[in-house]
Amino acid sequence: MNRVPGDAENAHSSSVESCPSLRDVHSINPTHLMARIESYEGREKKGISDVRRTFCLFVTFDLLFVTLLWIIELNVKGGIETTLEKEVLQYDYSSSYFDIFLLAVFRFKVLILAYAMCRLRHWWAIAFTTAVTSAFLLAKVIISQLFSQGAFGYVLPIISFILAWIETWFLDFKVLPQEAEEENRFLIAQDASERAALLHPGVLSDGQFYSPPESVAGSDEDSEEKQDSEKPVV
Repeated sequence: MNRVPGDAENAHSSSVESCPSLRDVHSINPTHLMARIESYEGREKKGISDVRRTFCLFVTFDLLFVTLLWIIELNVKGGIETTLEKEVLQYDYSSSYFDIFLLAVFRFKVLILAYAMCRLRHWWAIAFTTAVTSAFLLAKVIISQLFSQGAFGYVLPIISFILAWIETWFLDFKVLPQEAEEENRFLIAQDASERAALLHPGVLSDGQFYSPPESVAGSDEDSEEKQDSEKPVV
């Protein structure tokens, strides 16, 4: 009894292993793929993904929350007008919270410009804002006299520091990876739809079928009678 050589067995096993992939390609549903592609194209037409929109909302929340805390601090110190004039017009780095508010405005403008208007897909913009925020707050806490001014000497710097790093985490671990994954899915679905179009061509339309003209009823009988009449009479 002849044995199959090792190379032949390897070739046979590789062909068998490739069969599931071929079956998977043949089992593709073109309608489902087109629906997925249309959904991805609809997201592209919107211009901004849902997760990126959530990030921009959080950046806006950062600005509004720091602004609210600063306004509360102005009221606590003896009135908005008096304290505002003291902290803005007579700005003192060691005792004013106005620079922390400006830092929140700086983060808001840079991040909205970079990730909402320009739609960047890189982390350099938020890395810059977070580095500036962290360095400024650390220097202010070390050099200034905020801790001697009550609870707001702790609250505003800590809140600003935490919000800046939450924005960095959210963009780096949620926004950018999810958008990259959606883009890869779109490319895979588009490639699969092209293969499905080649493997499963569309149903032929009625105009692509050819049907011969119908013969006239009784034509066979008329031809036989004609042949009989043409026979010579003996």
